[in-house]
Amino acid sequence: MALKAITLGAFALGLGAVLTTGIAALRADRITAAFPPVGNFVEVTGGRVHYVQAGQGPDVILLHGAGGNLRDFTFSLMDHLTDRYRVTAFDRPGMGYTDRVPGIATGAFVTEGDSPAAQVAMLREAAGALGITAPIVVGHSFGGIVALAWATTGLDRVDPTNASAVVSYGGVAMPWPGDLGSYYMVNGSALGGVVIPLISAFTPKSKVDDVVATTFAPQAPPAGYIAHLGGELALRPGAFRANVRQVNTLRPFVVEMAELYPQITIPIEIIHGTADTVVPIHVHAEELIKIAPTANLVRLEGIGHQPHHSRQPEAIAAIDRAAARAGLR
Repeated sequence: MALKAITLGAFALGLGAVLTTGIAALRADRITAAFPPVGNFVEVTGGRVHYVQAGQGPDVILLHGAGGNLRDFTFSLMDHLTDRYRVTAFDRPGMGYTDRVPGIATGAFVTEGDSPAAQVAMLREAAGALGITAPIVVGHSFGGIVALAWATTGLDRVDPTNASAVVSYGGVAMPWPGDLGSYYMVNGSALGGVVIPLISAFTPKSKVDDVVATTFAPQAPPAGYIAHLGGELALRPGAFRANVRQVNTLRPFVVEMAELYPQITIPIEIIHGTADTVVPIHVHAEELIKIAPTANLVRLEGIGHQPHHSRQPEAIAAIDRAAARAGLR
């Protein structure tokens, strides 16, 4: 009887896992249909990169944050830049419609994340294929550390795609104290192979919308932003795994990168909200300016984690300052 019970229990668990995986896959298909690619694709080694490009002038690259996609920038920011810049917004590796970095393990139970440097290598190849030269690299949140990696990976190379300046919007920059909490620790671990299909299959859209809205706190999202963003794209199992693994494995890479910041000679412009609880200003921006000699910080009093929406004129001005300091305007 005991053996029979164990066998039946194992069968039930296996069946449940198969059904959950199937439901998650069907939902991913529906999400993809609701929020299809809005740009074009460029082929790179081992995959392809999704991008939107518009405008004329010096090159500006826009990199979104964790769990995001390039729609964050097509909502409004790009339209205010394309009169004087050629702007390219990328889906970062593993997010939106860009593939993971070449050679990375992508199975359900592995934990490897796409490092900032590996993401830059993939995006540099895409930028080169698109004829982008000396870009101002702009990053929000997680995109901020990738933008800084674009600068640090250019310290020992001469390359047309080297950044001419970096702009950070509430960007990750420095090692943080403590851990990231159970959400990333569990989902970014091997256990996430079991948990992620459940989240992908059954998390209601309202919960996704609420999470997006909280990133703006204490401000509110602009009207129409949540519907435009397609936050559910991050619920697809592949994107979900990529995101949590990138975040969960990030800190050691940041520790290594911080040692290189004193060597950066290109302009770094930062805007950061003092009310940002996602990427706190005192941990990141205020520490970065102590060791990066070219960094300039504009503190936005009472602003949360989305300064490029909540204080868009300041976000645009930061790019203009970077362009002027880099001799591009």
